[in-house]
Amino acid sequence: MTPTVDALLSQRAQEKGSAAFLRFSRRELTYKQCDALSARAAAAFSGLGVGAGDLVAVLLPNCPEAVVTWFGANRLGAVAAPVNTAFRGPALAHVLNLTGAAVLVVDDSLVGALTSVHNELTAARTLVVRGDHEGVSRLFPQWTVLPYSVLEAPGDPPPPAHGAADPALVLFTSGTTGRSKGCLLSHRFAVRQAELMVENFGLRADDVLYCPFPLFHLDATVMTVMPALVLGATAAIGERFSASGFWPEVRAMGATVFDFMGATLTILHKRQSQVDDRAHSVRLGWGVPMPEFASSFEERFGVKLVEAYGSTDVGVPIYSDPSLPRRPGACGRPIPAYDVRLVDAADVPVPVGAVGEIVVRPNEPGLINDGYLGMPAESLAARRNLWFHTGDLARQDADGYVYFVGRLSDSIRRRGENISAFEVEEVVAAHPDVLEAAAYGVPSDLTEEDVMVAVVPRPGRTIDPAALVSWCASRMARHMLPTHVDVVGSLPKTPTEKVEKHVLKARGVTPTSWSP
Repeated sequence: MTPTVDALLSQRAQEKGSAAFLRFSRRELTYKQCDALSARAAAAFSGLGVGAGDLVAVLLPNCPEAVVTWFGANRLGAVAAPVNTAFRGPALAHVLNLTGAAVLVVDDSLVGALTSVHNELTAARTLVVRGDHEGVSRLFPQWTVLPYSVLEAPGDPPPPAHGAADPALVLFTSGTTGRSKGCLLSHRFAVRQAELMVENFGLRADDVLYCPFPLFHLDATVMTVMPALVLGATAAIGERFSASGFWPEVRAMGATVFDFMGATLTILHKRQSQVDDRAHSVRLGWGVPMPEFASSFEERFGVKLVEAYGSTDVGVPIYSDPSLPRRPGACGRPIPAYDVRLVDAADVPVPVGAVGEIVVRPNEPGLINDGYLGMPAESLAARRNLWFHTGDLARQDADGYVYFVGRLSDSIRRRGENISAFEVEEVVAAHPDVLEAAAYGVPSDLTEEDVMVAVVPRPGRTIDPAALVSWCASRMARHMLPTHVDVVGSLPKTPTEKVEKHVLKARGVTPTSWSP
């Protein structure tokens, strides 16, 4: 029987006691300490009027308090809703109002984000502030403002009145292509996803699982903290991803496993080799996407890299087996806990080798989200014809391996052809002078769209746009070649290193962009 998140924490506290559970750069919590603090937080939330099923909004950086707040809410039967710390303006007001949370736990460094939207918030009544709560209280006299220490005061929470099927977390999609949606995730989802990860990646009780990404993201919460909790291992959470700080923090944390996403491997690989590249304890790195230079990365840094396919909406239905040779370009094969199909626009399965949308159906309860918070129409649309539609495109070979192609919403329509932005980026990013690349569509004089790429040069390098396009010509189909190139210092990104394509599209072709 699958336990609740809080029940599992209490069990591990009895079994593991003084063993390290949460490791941050400035503080570490044992299993016993985390359990005790979460019980106090639950009691305090109850005193603030939070009950079973209520949401507690969390606007905190990566810190022990972010996890304790989550577990404290869960112990009460309430739901933690960690909010993207980069959200501002309408996006922030949207997600906070979606939660309906009367209580918001916030860091004083992030309070400024509330100043422009506080009059638009419909439910917030109480702010619990990590840091200078007195200064915050002067900014918002209409709210009750309390110090975070109220969540650490001794107290006994009411008896638990919730089960594994009840919601534990609301994790918001990044909103890179549209309005952010809140995925309702149950206790069973959190625990079972962790168990499946342990099983399919061969994680161990002596592992230190390191994640440099934010605690409002699936990778840090469900795929790092929760596997550690399942195993009785240690979850090591970095402050943020940094190219120069990644390996030093990995060493300092004693990490044995890390995860990657977006361009993180590319950025690490393109840095100049160091004499201490192999001076670490890491044995396994997992994530998406797997770059073409994976074998070279493994050789240089002495780690095994494995890929999977998943999302906040559906968990991880596709894994690569670390014990098998890598299948180039594949993100793995579906695991027995899920049914996975590739379908066309009419939801008809496509032939082997053809590109289709990934649709998913769980073979046990609780393995996908329980809907989008406050968005019933979107929840139903995603589940049409009894399959969850991911919006991701892929192809599958005769051996069952799945090859990610791109997003339905991240394609470029040029002269009757649908072009995968992912495939354009893959080629452009392989150029020796390119650090990162983003491909997107811009309006064309010939109707539909032209292909535009924004490229970031490697440190100390320059990029000649015409030469770059010429280099690409022998490596991609003619209709995929970029029509416009923008050489930029950096790409706009979310805190989870996803490129904000909507920002680039809104900017469009600029006076400094190259065009033939």
